[in-house]
Amino acid sequence: MELVSPSIGLIFWMTLAFSLVLFILGKFAWKPIMSALNERESKIQDALHAANKAREEMETLKFSNEALLKEAKDERDALMRDARKVRETLIEEAKLKAGEEADRIIESARASIEYEKMAAITELKNQLATLSIDIAERILNEELAKSSRQDEIIKKMLEEVKFN
Repeated sequence: MELVSPSIGLIFWMTLAFSLVLFILGKFAWKPIMSALNERESKIQDALHAANKAREEMETLKFSNEALLKEAKDERDALMRDARKVRETLIEEAKLKAGEEADRIIESARASIEYEKMAAITELKNQLATLSIDIAERILNEELAKSSRQDEIIKKMLEEVKFN
């Protein structure tokens, strides 16, 4: 029961032991513990500061990435517009060349047709002339087979020559 109602001696020795432990802890333990706590606190502050800085950098990079992405999209759109213009130009040039080539082919075909037509007409004229000569020769052979008829034709030709 001495602990419930302590005596002066017990209080003295307890105070002395507590002071000794407090002194030893103050001399050897409090400084390293406090320096460790301060060091830990500074590391935590540095880590928080670094995290805030990293967050700010991430925001900056995010905005930078968005700007780069927008710039890349704009550049892609410009390239697509240029490609469409080039495609349309090439199509127009191809249409013009095809039209010119078609006109040239048509003109060449017309010239060829005209040439073939003239050749056919010439051939027909030659055949007609040959047929006419053959017919005239046959008629003359029949008409001139009779000598009386020969005399009549000669007189008629002489009269025509005199008039001309």
